[in-house]
Amino acid sequence: MKDTRQTVGSTLVLPAEGAATAAASRGRVNRTVAAMPPSGIRRFFDLVSTMEDVISLGVGEPDFATPWHICKAAIRSIERGHTNYTSNAGMIELRQLVAADLEACYGVRYDPGDQILITVGVSEGLDLAMRAILEPGDEVLVPQPSFVAYAACITLAGGVPVPVPTYAWHDFKVQPAEIEARITPRTRAILLGYPNNPTGATMSREELLPIAALCCKHDLLVISDEIYAHLTYEGEHCCVPSLPGLSERTILLNGFSKAYAMTGWRMGYAAGPADLIGAMTKIHQYTVMSAPTAAQMAAIEALQSGQSERDAMVAQYDERRRVIISGLNRIGLPCFRARGAFYVFPSIADTGLDCETFAERLLAEERVAVVPGTAFGLGGEKHVRCAYAASLANIEEALVRIGRFVNRL
Repeated sequence: MKDTRQTVGSTLVLPAEGAATAAASRGRVNRTVAAMPPSGIRRFFDLVSTMEDVISLGVGEPDFATPWHICKAAIRSIERGHTNYTSNAGMIELRQLVAADLEACYGVRYDPGDQILITVGVSEGLDLAMRAILEPGDEVLVPQPSFVAYAACITLAGGVPVPVPTYAWHDFKVQPAEIEARITPRTRAILLGYPNNPTGATMSREELLPIAALCCKHDLLVISDEIYAHLTYEGEHCCVPSLPGLSERTILLNGFSKAYAMTGWRMGYAAGPADLIGAMTKIHQYTVMSAPTAAQMAAIEALQSGQSERDAMVAQYDERRRVIISGLNRIGLPCFRARGAFYVFPSIADTGLDCETFAERLLAEERVAVVPGTAFGLGGEKHVRCAYAASLANIEEALVRIGRFVNRL
C-alpha cells in the first residue's frame, strides 16, 4: 500500500481525514465543465468537414473574404514592426474610432479612455462581462432560443441562466410579461441579443422601451450583444444603451466579425459604465493581456474605410434572405420573416421528425447541413437554424435538396 504520510522538516504529517477519499472521488476535470455539453453548432460543423458535396447552412460565418485594404493595414503594421503588446484596453486610436462610430450610428456616447475595452471577439467580451458582474448563484435572464455561448458563459462564471421563452407567433421577440414573471431576488441581469442568433428576430425601440422600464424598476444590469447590428434589413437597429435609463446599467458588446467579414481576426469591443468596463479590463489584463496588435490595425482600417464594402455585403445578405424565406415557405417549412442577422429559423413540426433527426437525415441523405434548434435552448425543439451566409447559387441548390427531402417525408 502506498504510504501517504508526509514530513515537514522532522514532523510527520498525516493526511486530513477523508481528504484522500474526496480526491479519489473527484475527477480531474472541473465538475461544471464536465457536465457542460459540447456546442451543438460545432458538432455539425465537424460532421460536415468529413463529407463531400455538402452545402453548409450551419455555421454562421460570412462567405466573403475580409476586404483587401483591411488585410493590407494589418500587413503594413507587421512590416513596420508593430508587433508588441498594446494597452490592455486596446489602442487608443481604435477606441476613439469605436466611440465615434457608436455616437454617429446610434447617438450613444462613451469615453474611449475608460468606457471602451477592445476584446478578443465578442465571445471574450461576453465571458468578461459575466465574470465581472456575477456572484455565485446570481441569476441572469436569457431570452431563448439564443446563441449557444450565452448560458455557458453564465454558468462558467458561477451564475444561473434563467431561460425566458420567445415564440414564433411573436416573431421570437421577448415579451415584457415573460421577463417580469421570472424576476426573483437573485436576478442580477438580463442578456439580450438582437438581431437574434438563431432566429433573425429584431426588436424596435418601441418594443424595447417596456423592457428598459422593467430593468430600471428591478435594478437589473443589461448585457446587450449587438454583433449583428449592421445586419438589420427592415427598420432601424435600436442600440439598447440609447434607451431611457439604460446607458448607466448596460454593457454593450459588438465587434467586426459579421459586418466586416472578419471572423478569424477575433476583434470585438465592450462599452459601458467605467466601473464595469474597469472590472472587465482587470480580468482581461490577467487572462489575455491585449487583443492582437495587427488585428487592431485592421479594425482601425475597417472603421475608417470599410463602410462601402460592408453595405455591399449587407445588400447581398438581404437578397439571400428573401430567397431562402420564400423558398422554405414554398417547400412547406413555415418560416417567419427574419429581419436581421443572417439566419432563418423554419419550423419542421409538420415533417413528423424532431429537429435532431431532421438535421441528421438531411445531412446524410441530401448533403445539406443545418443546425437543430435544440442547440439554442428553450423553444427550438421544432425548428432548425439555416444560415444564409452562403452564395445565392448554394442557397438555391440547398432549397432544391431540402424540398426533395421533405417531399419524401
